[in-house]
Amino acid sequence: MTAASQHGFLLTQQALDIGGKPVISCWLATPSGPIKLTIDGQQPVFFIATNQVANAQQALRDEGIDVQFKSLTMQTFDLQPVTALYFNNISDSRSASYLLKQALIMTYESDFRLDQRYLMERFICGGIEFQGQPISHPEYTEYRNVKIRPSQYKPTLSVLSLDIECSEKGVLYSIGLHAPSYQKVIMVGEPQQSHDYIEWVENEAALLEALEIAINKQDPDIIIGWNVINFDFRLLIKRAQYHGKKLRLGRGQSFALWRESNTDNNGYITLPGRVVIDGIDALKTATYQFASFSLDFVANELLNRGKLVENVHDRMAEINHNFKHDKPALAAYNLEDCALVNEIFAHTGLLEFLIFRSQLTGLLLDRVGGSVAAFTNLYLPKLHRAGYIAPNLPPDGGLASPGGYVMDSVPGLYDNVLVLDFKSLYPSIIRTFKVDPMGMVEGLNNPEVAIDGFKKAKFSRDKHFLPQIITDLWQQRDQAKKDNDNPRSQAIKILMSSFYGVLGSGGCRFYDTRLASSITMRGHQIIQQTAQWIEEKHQVIYGDTDSVFVLVGEGYTSEQANQIGIDLARDINQRWIDKLRSDFDIDCHMELEFETLYQRFVMPTIRGSEQGSKKRYAGMLYTSQGNKLVFKGLESVRSDWTQLARDVQQAVYQLVFDGEDPKDYILNIIEQVKQGQHDDKLVYTKRLRRELAQYVKNVPPQVKAARLADEKNKALGRPLQYQRKGSISYLITLNGPEPVDYLETTIDYEHYIEKQIAPIVDGILPFIGTSYAQITDVQMGLF
Repeated sequence: MTAASQHGFLLTQQALDIGGKPVISCWLATPSGPIKLTIDGQQPVFFIATNQVANAQQALRDEGIDVQFKSLTMQTFDLQPVTALYFNNISDSRSASYLLKQALIMTYESDFRLDQRYLMERFICGGIEFQGQPISHPEYTEYRNVKIRPSQYKPTLSVLSLDIECSEKGVLYSIGLHAPSYQKVIMVGEPQQSHDYIEWVENEAALLEALEIAINKQDPDIIIGWNVINFDFRLLIKRAQYHGKKLRLGRGQSFALWRESNTDNNGYITLPGRVVIDGIDALKTATYQFASFSLDFVANELLNRGKLVENVHDRMAEINHNFKHDKPALAAYNLEDCALVNEIFAHTGLLEFLIFRSQLTGLLLDRVGGSVAAFTNLYLPKLHRAGYIAPNLPPDGGLASPGGYVMDSVPGLYDNVLVLDFKSLYPSIIRTFKVDPMGMVEGLNNPEVAIDGFKKAKFSRDKHFLPQIITDLWQQRDQAKKDNDNPRSQAIKILMSSFYGVLGSGGCRFYDTRLASSITMRGHQIIQQTAQWIEEKHQVIYGDTDSVFVLVGEGYTSEQANQIGIDLARDINQRWIDKLRSDFDIDCHMELEFETLYQRFVMPTIRGSEQGSKKRYAGMLYTSQGNKLVFKGLESVRSDWTQLARDVQQAVYQLVFDGEDPKDYILNIIEQVKQGQHDDKLVYTKRLRRELAQYVKNVPPQVKAARLADEKNKALGRPLQYQRKGSISYLITLNGPEPVDYLETTIDYEHYIEKQIAPIVDGILPFIGTSYAQITDVQMGLF
């Protein structure tokens, strides 16, 4: 008997051959607990050009592969009719794809997994409404003979934070687990009177068994942590293998599955029925940026908790000491790290963001990046229903398309600078000019009624999908903003902004340089034309991708300057409406907004020249809550400059914007640096982007410091830290760069004065008629 319709949210999906037949397994979180959908009867399929059917039949017949050929009314982007090839199992499908490619027969869409195609073609994005025959299991319910369709169900997911502590050689000491109403630390050692959240186990093997029991008893939908996949789970899998076992951490007593990446040092963990989400990856996906993604640094930035500076050796020594002499202290430390991760997720709304992203795109919650996959999920089912199959990836990786337009700037120190910004310019160009993969195929076939693009592209006025997809997302984002739903608004913004990049990426099957160029080159045209119109009344001092910077100048109050910005935006918008109707007979979906008023503004020169810089400026931003100092692209917002440089820049620019003389401040800060009063602000922290041994000809300071550090580590019997990338903190001394952990020589204060203070202040001093040299040259002051 088929049960009534229910709703759930997709956690994990998988397709395997079982008994020679393909089976799709989908685990859902539902109001009534975890549910597994077991779906059979689905056949793997891909396509070939119909004129290749005879050759394909011969190639597959010789290998004994059972396949059904079915003619379709579908076609490629080259307008070639296609035939579908259906297989009885996944293994045959993979073998057939390989054999046909060896026979130089082009296959289409053969790289889609069966579970991916099944869900995508049914427009499943997170939420699923399902029916089927229930089968009860002790810990979950399974459904067979399943029928599914999309659902707007929004789940409440159970989350468990996990963190491990171990020796420098990777031997496990303890495992911390934390949820809002649950806390446990499983600790290797003799039982002792201590906190009741500590569970004592005899050895490492028992620790892993206790972890299995705890995970299955707590039964979380989501497991989170900090570098939890490539450190915690990688080590857990490794230590389980050492003890000759597999970890049953998935639902239904299923094993944890580990897969190493073929392209980098990362790995992937699969726990059927559970999702593992790394906090670092999730923050990056949500476009958070930090100078360091260490847990302590991020916790301090977001929560005002944690240590800003951490000596990894002292930390390791403390962990080893506490494991031997004070295990309750180690347990508290372990649990605190778990709690910090939970608090960061709660503070940032990361899980809500990932849920909304899944509802928008069909991406699984743990998918890192995925903009190409998101676009494909949304676009491909619509394309199929229009009678087309998708093209393959470009064989050469694709050609680069033009970037955003950047206008030459006019350097100077200004009063009252307006920033006028096109709201989501690239998505609005797609909407306005109907930029679309299938739309270009249709437009080139009917050029006399199409909208002209660039590089000979033409776009259909009525046969397209992407403009409507963006329109729907745009409306959802406007509603999210009205509702103050920041996670949803951010998820939509990131998705819409990714569409141009996807169409210009050789990693996308819909890549075409004509598509990307019809967006970026149109953007160039729009910014240039907008600047020309504004120049009729005011000077434009800079333009950048989707913004123009307009000089109003002295003699205006903030209210008057604001009104000029509002009037300018209104005038330009009307001009675009009229121009697009006249030139293209299309509606304008572009909107120029008056975004910002800088009461004081500096556009610097390129260092060492008189030419204006690009993507670099600073200003005193006018807001209803008061003025705010803003830096863009300058040292104050760049992680490769010291804290001293950032502090000096903030102070000097503030003084200049306030009309005060910065001379005394500059002379005082130089003297203080010489006296060692700011040593804690002189640390450079830089990433090693290659393995240490790969630096041969050019050896930058951070590499020299890293090599010194690992030489010391080796001499002291400590693990080497910097052989495989990473970040290094160091100081410049009289003997050159030295790591902070092993500082032996006097700091070279003249280096910091000449390389960190002088160039900073010379970014603005010339605009008030002076320079670093004039202020600091004592001899000149005597004449």
